[in-house]
Amino acid sequence: MSAHDHIDEIDRVLGGDASLRDAVVLQSWRRCVTDHGLDPARPNPAYIVPDTKLREHREQSERLIAIARSGLEALFRQVAGQSYVLLLADAQGVTVDFFGDPAFERDLRQAGLYLGSDWSENLAGTCGVGACIATGEAVTIHQTDHFDLTHTPLSCTAAPIFSTTGALAAVLDISLLRSPQPKVSQSLALQLVKTSARRIELANLMAMNRLEWVLRFSTLPEFLEVDPEAAIALDSAGCVIGMTHAAARVLAQAGGTLWQRPDTLIGQKLQRFFDLSIDDLPTLTRARPAQDRVVRLRDGRAMFAHAIMPQRSATALIAARTTLPKPLSALSGDDAVMRAVEKTAARLAAGTMPVLIRGETGAGKQSLARAIHDSRPGSGPFVAVDCAAIDEDAIRAAQGGTLYLDEIADLSEAAQARLVRMLTDDGVAVGAGRQPVRLRLRIISATSADPEAMVSGGRFRRDLFFRLAGASLTLPPLRARQDIDWLIDRMLRQRAITYPHHYRLSAAARMELKQRPWPGNIRELINTLDVALAMTDGAVIDLEDLPPPVLPVADPVAADARTMPEAADELETTLRICGWNVARAARRLGVDRTTVHRRMERLGIHRPGTPSPA
Repeated sequence: MSAHDHIDEIDRVLGGDASLRDAVVLQSWRRCVTDHGLDPARPNPAYIVPDTKLREHREQSERLIAIARSGLEALFRQVAGQSYVLLLADAQGVTVDFFGDPAFERDLRQAGLYLGSDWSENLAGTCGVGACIATGEAVTIHQTDHFDLTHTPLSCTAAPIFSTTGALAAVLDISLLRSPQPKVSQSLALQLVKTSARRIELANLMAMNRLEWVLRFSTLPEFLEVDPEAAIALDSAGCVIGMTHAAARVLAQAGGTLWQRPDTLIGQKLQRFFDLSIDDLPTLTRARPAQDRVVRLRDGRAMFAHAIMPQRSATALIAARTTLPKPLSALSGDDAVMRAVEKTAARLAAGTMPVLIRGETGAGKQSLARAIHDSRPGSGPFVAVDCAAIDEDAIRAAQGGTLYLDEIADLSEAAQARLVRMLTDDGVAVGAGRQPVRLRLRIISATSADPEAMVSGGRFRRDLFFRLAGASLTLPPLRARQDIDWLIDRMLRQRAITYPHHYRLSAAARMELKQRPWPGNIRELINTLDVALAMTDGAVIDLEDLPPPVLPVADPVAADARTMPEAADELETTLRICGWNVARAARRLGVDRTTVHRRMERLGIHRPGTPSPA
């Protein structure tokens, strides 16, 4: 079909002529013109978002990318010989993960079948990802189904991936640069992406609900335990707290028209949909043969069910009772000190009390501040201000949101006085020549210095300090964190956004990173991985790819003084977290065991159950 014929067909369809194309294509064409203002005669080349924007999209989808990746790698191996490309796009249509043949990288990037490509319908016109986002259904957009002339050589098949609460989370797309076959040839591709999307949803549900009952069900017992059709998660009261999209359809059909929207299913009792209660689930575990685990839905249908018990360790029970908001839980892996900080931050997030965050340079103070802000629904703008150059405009810009003051120790005497005037008790900020404005905002400040020492030394205003330090949180340095492997892997994924490979560290390189003192903390780790990614020639970062430490800690005594807590209760807390294992506590604190023993003796700290020295 020529370009003229394609444009003419779109004009005729919009004018009301009949067409043999799928309804989803015709509806998308109409949206492209009436809703998005696109013109088929004006081609729009593929758009790749800037790296900084891509990083934001990937960070927001990081958990799903990690869960989906093994399944996508297996799917790509299955179809790579047929020249297919796999794209995982987020709910905004931006490609956050990509699998394609590096030999065709230039052609793929030019066509938009690449990491960072934006396939939202309002930008790219009718396409697989865009139509899938608009309809919430799996679709194939084949060649001239595309609205934009730039994309008509492509064949794109996409399926939606939904969150456990029923919201669209991502789109899985399998595409060809060109296909000589008719549209029906993509039936297998459609089945593959639908199956893969269902499995990703199931994996996500299982990962998010290890501490709760999960009920998986299928129409055939043979696939019940290896590849179930649907699953729901239930709390201890038997209420639905999560589901796959297929399960939402099953429940909606069983419950009638009252439950058509997935979000209305959340919180409903299991027995509203099944002839079953939470107390019956232990009878549906692997202790019985799959063919004997038959359950009845309220509409009379029968299905086979598999109940998976909660993983209930003592630690897990505590974690279940204190579920963290997602922005806070994403800050750390398995590190007890960080989890304690996050739990306290979660309690503070709901209010407006000012918070002071302490920690070394690069330890993640602004990330914690942002997570506290994001953990409060409807939290307004987040405005970060460098205290060396604070002004009234920045403070006004944070109206209704959060003002983050970075490094309050950098505030000059004049700036401290001005800030006190701005943050008066009645909330009025007075600007020269301006109308007074009543400020309603939350202040989160940060420092790597010792503000109490600055106050006692007369270098920081006491009245300002008490306005800023309503509550205090202290971030541990990177060298003291037990989740450094998790951090390295997370940062590596985040920093490798411009590369098509899935990079990993050699054992020697990982050991080297874990042994470094990291005076620049997480910021230094990010920079180190940036350099390593630029230096490596393959998919494995080795020892020679790592840059030397920028600022090594040359004086171990000075390092001990910075790292070791002076207060007895702080050191005792660290020892208790480490099960009174001095070697483990020393690794956490970044010192040797003899230093810990000396400090314990000086502070009079003794392991419970051991006699105190006379």
